[in-house]
Amino acid sequence: MTLIKFRNNPIADRYTGFPTVFGDFFNDFFNDELLPKDAFRSVPAVNISETPERFHIELAAPGMNKADFKVEVENGVLTIRAERKEEKKEEGSKFTRKEFSYSSFRRSFTMPEHVDAEQIQAEYNNGVLSINLPKRVEEKKKAGREITVA
Repeated sequence: MTLIKFRNNPIADRYTGFPTVFGDFFNDFFNDELLPKDAFRSVPAVNISETPERFHIELAAPGMNKADFKVEVENGVLTIRAERKEEKKEEGSKFTRKEFSYSSFRRSFTMPEHVDAEQIQAEYNNGVLSINLPKRVEEKKKAGREITVA
């Protein structure tokens, strides 16, 4: 199997056949070995849905335990934090590269005013953190009535 590395360079693509002066220098300097494309993307993806009764957040975080999460609500902001450390030391093993012994992230969401913060529930199952944010039940406006002047 051959690995072909494709470099997407929109400026060079405009001028096909004319190499950029510093193109190769910067492409080689900022290659995947030094700065991976996802180096700054350390937050898991979320799906947010809404029904008439609630909002529902699903956050993909495989490999975590429910004890790794901290979910807080403060001043109308829902914050999800997670931290996982691997403290286990293996005798006789020497790693040449180890990247998954520690992971953490933090995501915050501004909640709509009509979310009932006291009724929010979270559950972690099969690598997905599910958070239900019920909407407040608002009293229906009473129909107006005419007052007779006596």
